[in-house]
Amino acid sequence: MVATTQPGGFSPGVAARLVLADGRRVFIKAVSGSINPDSPGMHRREARIAAVLPASVPTPRFLDVYEDADWIALIFEDIEGTMPRAPWRQAELDRVLRAVEELSASLTPAPIDVEPVGELMPNVFTGWKRLATSVESGEDDLRDVDPWVRRHLAELVALEAAAPEATTGTTLLHADLRADNILLTPSRVFFIDWPWASLGASWVDLLFMLPSVAMQGGPKPWQIFDDHPLGRRAPAAAVTAVVAAVAGFMIRGSRLPPPPGLPTVRAFQRDQGRPALEWLKRRSGWT
Repeated sequence: MVATTQPGGFSPGVAARLVLADGRRVFIKAVSGSINPDSPGMHRREARIAAVLPASVPTPRFLDVYEDADWIALIFEDIEGTMPRAPWRQAELDRVLRAVEELSASLTPAPIDVEPVGELMPNVFTGWKRLATSVESGEDDLRDVDPWVRRHLAELVALEAAAPEATTGTTLLHADLRADNILLTPSRVFFIDWPWASLGASWVDLLFMLPSVAMQGGPKPWQIFDDHPLGRRAPAAAVTAVVAAVAGFMIRGSRLPPPPGLPTVRAFQRDQGRPALEWLKRRSGWT
């Protein structure tokens, strides 16, 4: 057997392409509860989701799962593809944006039963609230945070509170689209890693993705969203509430200690929080 480790992602474990003794090729991702106690649960949920995703979904075919007292490993077909290059190239970004639109259409209505995104990911919709609580308790002095946030923190708490309802919809969402969860082949765009699959509005995946695009050298979020077919159909007030939630989640998260086994995730959140906040300031019109 030959194993080739793959870069990217934030799972605190193994991601590798394997050539088995009989010549078959597979992709394996494995995590250990002793490294990060939350990761095995995410892999279990991903295994359940991957096992029931329709064959029409552009994602590697799920083959099997292995679990022992400490490790859980998911096994998928191996796709001969590459992640989009960083910084983003326009041609690759255009392919991905078309594929996101097609994915949304094909997964509306949702073909499997999953929780609403606001229920599955409550922390995403309470970043400003949690930050305000930390300020009130004296745990956070908002040092190095944009002064605009200080002036509008109470309003931001109220705005993000509308986000769970704003995301309501009938589309099966990936809910974690970014470059390291995408594989490009000459003819197809594959979306990998579905542990956060959930139910929501058709435009939510696009919105969630765009701060990471800006972080990796792509256009500003609004330059894509406002012209994209999914963005043009999205209710303006709902979009603003969800942008507020995303910005709050990223900024608040970036100020926390790193979780076990994930030393780079806080910088990643910080670098997404900046374009998300810029987007929010434009949409809110608050001075």
